[in-house]
Amino acid sequence: MRTVRPGAQAPARWRTFACGLVFLASCMLAASASAWVPHLSPLFASALTPDPAAKLPAPTRYSYRGTHTTVVKGVETPLRTRLEATVPAELGDVLAFYRTELSKLGWQEQRDGAVVSADHVQLAFASPLGPGMLALDRKEASTAVNLVQKNASVAANANVMPQPGQAKLVFSNISETEATLTINDQTIKHAAGAYAVSLDLQPGKYSYEVSVPGHPATTNILNFAAGDTWELTVGRDGEAWSPLLLY
Repeated sequence: MRTVRPGAQAPARWRTFACGLVFLASCMLAASASAWVPHLSPLFASALTPDPAAKLPAPTRYSYRGTHTTVVKGVETPLRTRLEATVPAELGDVLAFYRTELSKLGWQEQRDGAVVSADHVQLAFASPLGPGMLALDRKEASTAVNLVQKNASVAANANVMPQPGQAKLVFSNISETEATLTINDQTIKHAAGAYAVSLDLQPGKYSYEVSVPGHPATTNILNFAAGDTWELTVGRDGEAWSPLLLY
C-alpha cells in the first residue's frame, strides 16, 4: 500500500497501511482464477446434486462454471470467493438447491432486502466466515448463478474491512511516477513507492479520475455498496488498471 507524497496533506479519512499489509508489489497480491468447464449432464436428470469438488456449493449439472478469488500475499484463505455458473435447470429448482446446501454449511438467510421473482433472485446471507450473497437470473433454458462469500477475519487482518454501513476504496501506485486520484471532491497525490492509502465512503456511485504524467487520464464511475472494498491501482507501466473488488 502507498502513502501520500511527502508534503501533501491527506484528509483525515485517508489512512495509510504499514508494511506487512501492503498490496500488490509490496505485500498484497490480488489473484483471479476462473475456468470454463463444459460439463453437461443429461437434462432429463431432475435432481440437482452438489459437486464435492466445488469451492462453493454448485450442482454437478452445469454448462459453465468459474471461481474467482482475491487473496492476501502469504495467506492462503481468500478475502473474497465468487462462484459463477450456468445451470440448465429452472430457477426455482436452483434456488431450492442453494437454500438447502447453504443451510447445511451454516449460512443464514437474511430476509431484509431479499428479492425473489420468477426470473431474478437476490439474497443476502450471514455465513460462518462473513457476509454472503446469492444472485440467480433466468437465461433462456438455464439459470445464471452468482454466489459470493467474504472472509471477515482476513479482511480485518489486512486492514481492508469497511466501517459498518460504509464502503472502502484502496489506492495503490506501483509505478515509478507520482499518480493522482480525484474522487468525492478530494485529490490525492500518490508518490511512487509509497504505501497504499484507503478512504471510507458512503455507499453510492462516484466518478473518479486517475492521472499519471505522460499517460491519458482514466475516468470511470464506481458503484460502492455497503460492505464492499474496491482497489484502484496504477501499474508499473503507469497505466491505471481496471477496478478490482477486493472484498
